[in-house]
Amino acid sequence: MLVGLPKEIKNNEYRVGLTPASVRELAAHGHPVLVQRGAGADIGLSDAHYEAAGATLALDAVTVFAQADMIVKVKEPQPQECAMLRPGQILYAYLHLAPDPRQTAALIKSGAVCMAYETITGPGGGLPLLAPMSEVAGRMAVQAGAAHLEKSKGGMGVLLGGVPGVAAAQVVIIGAGVVGTHALQIAVGMGARVTVLDKNVDRLRQLDLVFGNRVTTVYASAHSVEEAVLEADLVIGAVLIPGAAAPKLVTRSMISCMKKGAVVVDVAIDQGGCFETSHATTHAEPTFMVDGVVHYCVANMPGAVARTATFALNNATIAHAVALADKDWKQALKDDPHLKNGLNVAGGHVTYEAVAQALGYPYVNADSLLA
Repeated sequence: MLVGLPKEIKNNEYRVGLTPASVRELAAHGHPVLVQRGAGADIGLSDAHYEAAGATLALDAVTVFAQADMIVKVKEPQPQECAMLRPGQILYAYLHLAPDPRQTAALIKSGAVCMAYETITGPGGGLPLLAPMSEVAGRMAVQAGAAHLEKSKGGMGVLLGGVPGVAAAQVVIIGAGVVGTHALQIAVGMGARVTVLDKNVDRLRQLDLVFGNRVTTVYASAHSVEEAVLEADLVIGAVLIPGAAAPKLVTRSMISCMKKGAVVVDVAIDQGGCFETSHATTHAEPTFMVDGVVHYCVANMPGAVARTATFALNNATIAHAVALADKDWKQALKDDPHLKNGLNVAGGHVTYEAVAQALGYPYVNADSLLA
């Protein structure tokens, strides 16, 4: 199978879908790889590195899309990329379709086989291809929040960890999954006062055992979320329903009652965001203000640390890429029910139930396409 690697074109997106090491892995399985020139140059992965790993270079993305049987990307295809997909071609990338009707319609129209990293499950549970970027985003969320608490960036002028004699900032983390746990680690390490909310009491017990009285764990209800948000200097939204739109847990009325100059970081923005006032932003213009509250809602946060994020992502994605190339998609999905969960669109049908429900499409079970 000919595997194609185009350069990412989303705003300030410097990650790359395949590292030279991943290219070498595919080549070892007999799969040629076509790499767009300059695909990894921004993070120190030169064309020479790719050629040494066994890749062939293509001048532009048009050539890659036209020739490849499978396209490997990081972020969802932009409109001009969707237009280059063709029936039966495999797309393997983050898609986040539930809050994105335009992309979903384009992928349905293309007839391509669209595999979403974020809905592939693991034998031990969880979402192993989403986890590494969630780890990065969780850690970055605290950095971004701390920076935007500075007065010059619209914040109230608070140092996250405080100083002797002056209280540290109050950080509230909504969601105790991968994002929330990594945000918690960094916030505690920086000396903030931290409250974490979740509906999973067992998870709260685990965090309490690890962090003890350095954090406050609270069961998440409408009342407790509102109470915590109104006291917070920084709120990090880290709630995920796999494949579905994120629930709006922080309302506009809560935002209007927050401290002026407080900061909210919506890590769930790829799935529509968990703050009612959120809309996606870019690294070029990462924030906006609502009722005096700074909103940081960058949809590709890990792109800011693109080299670290690329290597972490490839560690998680390459095995499935090899399986798809070795077996073709139907056999690969028959053999691996966890990989099958990644199929979101195929042959003009929506094959992921949460996406179909969110956008009003008929749901077609993936099994019906694998006969």
